[in-house]
Amino acid sequence: MQPGTSPATGADSVAVAVRGTGAPVLVLHGTPGGITAADAMARFLPSDRFRVVTVARPGYPGTPLVPGRSSLDDEADRYAALLDRTGIDRVAVLAWSGGGPVAYRFAVRHPDRVRSLVVAAGLSGRWAPERPSLAEWVVAHTSFGAAVAATAARVLPSVVVRTVEAGVSSLHGRALTAHVSEVVHDLRRRRDVLDLSTSGNAGGAFRPGWDNDVRVLGAVDDLELGAVRAPTLLVHGDADTEVPFGHSSRAAAAVPDVELVTLPGGTHFALWDHHDARAVQERAAEHLARD
Repeated sequence: MQPGTSPATGADSVAVAVRGTGAPVLVLHGTPGGITAADAMARFLPSDRFRVVTVARPGYPGTPLVPGRSSLDDEADRYAALLDRTGIDRVAVLAWSGGGPVAYRFAVRHPDRVRSLVVAAGLSGRWAPERPSLAEWVVAHTSFGAAVAATAARVLPSVVVRTVEAGVSSLHGRALTAHVSEVVHDLRRRRDVLDLSTSGNAGGAFRPGWDNDVRVLGAVDDLELGAVRAPTLLVHGDADTEVPFGHSSRAAAAVPDVELVTLPGGTHFALWDHHDARAVQERAAEHLARD
């Protein structure tokens, strides 16, 4: 258990870790994920400016599924209850990928609790995972694969970076080689990609969360994006193949108070690995700090 992590103590509890002081930010990881992924997502937020609240989404380690209450709206309501228990009135929300839909629903159902939204490469509609190859399935859907990936990240980081970047983007040839070289030689960007890519696995203790996300996100109909009242910043790379850019285009056309930052050649990790990542992260931090 991470320092500062509170275990789930009941069927409706949420595993949560809190660090820092300042403007509260709720961090919602993608599919799959967990508190470790959320922590990596929010690493760019300094503890002297932000009270960072990272959670494990339903079904992921520490946060149990509640039978009959596993919809996006149920999940959003659990976060509102979490804020009540932690004495937080209003938060900004940072979401990535599969955490996007519940971020939007949280803002719609509890508008008085959400100051602002930053959604990076977030889903805004129905989603279904692509069928993986056998090798991909072993790495991404088994505990053995998770252990292999973690070891490879330590001993062969450049190989892992190239493999994951190629798997979540349309970059290829010289463009892919140049991007991977930049990431590998930037310690901060390399660490972020390695941590984000190895912190989520769909096997073992992560399986209930993955299965629930596949079911719930595969049934998304209308997120009521037009009812989001919180100022929203969208960040998306136009080379992202994991969550196509059209998801952010849809949200940008529907959310009333919205800004879309498009990162040319950006992968699914664009907020963390793009050559403009630090500038965009500062922009995101400013947005999350607004009152």
